[in-house]
Amino acid sequence: MEEKRYTIGQVSEMLNMPSSTLRYYESKGLLPSIERTEGGIRIYTEEDVGWMRLIGHLKLSGMTLREIREFTSLYQKGDATIEERRALVHKRRDELQRQLAELQSTLDYITYKCWFYDTAAEAGTCDAPRNMKDSQLPAEIAALKRRCQIASP
Repeated sequence: MEEKRYTIGQVSEMLNMPSSTLRYYESKGLLPSIERTEGGIRIYTEEDVGWMRLIGHLKLSGMTLREIREFTSLYQKGDATIEERRALVHKRRDELQRQLAELQSTLDYITYKCWFYDTAAEAGTCDAPRNMKDSQLPAEIAALKRRCQIASP
């Protein structure tokens, strides 16, 4: 069975990525080997599409184009570079986990503030939530207040 082939427009639509981005990634050496027809039209394989998905995730994870180019170069060198590629993705995962923890902390704080101002708006004064004892708070809000180390009045 012959492998399915795609045009740049089809891949652009599949990945929700502008064609110009695909061409840019290719020009920067991020796409290992895109075939072309005799007329110069790019033809993408399932493997190419998978590779572009990987690039998209690496980019979203915060990897720079230089780092992605390095990863691509290591990939092209084959199994001899498994440990180096492994180190790069582990480093990126560790950084993402750190960022997720920061974001979760920020979300917790903002969630508490949403409750605070919702309660204040309902009462017509910030004194209402501010003067509540921790035992009067909804359990989830009390937990957020403790986790965020928000001082009681």
